[in-house]
Amino acid sequence: MEIKEQITGQPSTQVSLLVYDAECRLCVSTKQKLEALGVVQAESHLRFLAYQSEEAKRILRPNYRSGRPDAAFLIQPSGEVFQGLDAFLPLVPDLPGGKLLLWWLRFPPAKRLAEWGYRVTARHRYRWFGEAAPLRRQN
Repeated sequence: MEIKEQITGQPSTQVSLLVYDAECRLCVSTKQKLEALGVVQAESHLRFLAYQSEEAKRILRPNYRSGRPDAAFLIQPSGEVFQGLDAFLPLVPDLPGGKLLLWWLRFPPAKRLAEWGYRVTARHRYRWFGEAAPLRRQN
C-alpha cells in the first residue's frame, strides 16, 4: 500500500504529512503558527499528524520509536520521509521572508548552522519551552 493510500484510504489523493510532537509546547505552538499563516490550507495538501497517534506509528513504521521523537517528519505522497530541518524546508517558501531564508540556506555553512540550531533546540525543547497542555492532544 502506498503512503497516500495509508493516509487517506483513497489512492488518488496526494497528501503530505508533517508529523510533530504533540506533547511539546514549542512544536504545538509552531503548528498553530503555521496554520495561522495559512501554510496549511485545503489546496496545499498538507496535513499535521501528532507523533503520538496510532496513525503516525503505523505510517512511520521503520522511523517510529516509542517515547518522544528526536525530530519532526515530513512524509511526501511518494513515501519519501524527511526529518529535522529538512522536514520544514518545503514549507519555507510560503512563510514571510521564506525565499530569502532558502537563498541563505543554499550556502553549506549556513545550512550546517541551521541544522545544528535545529538539533540543539530539539534536544532541549522540553527544558526550554515545556510540555503542551495535556487537556487536548493535537492532531
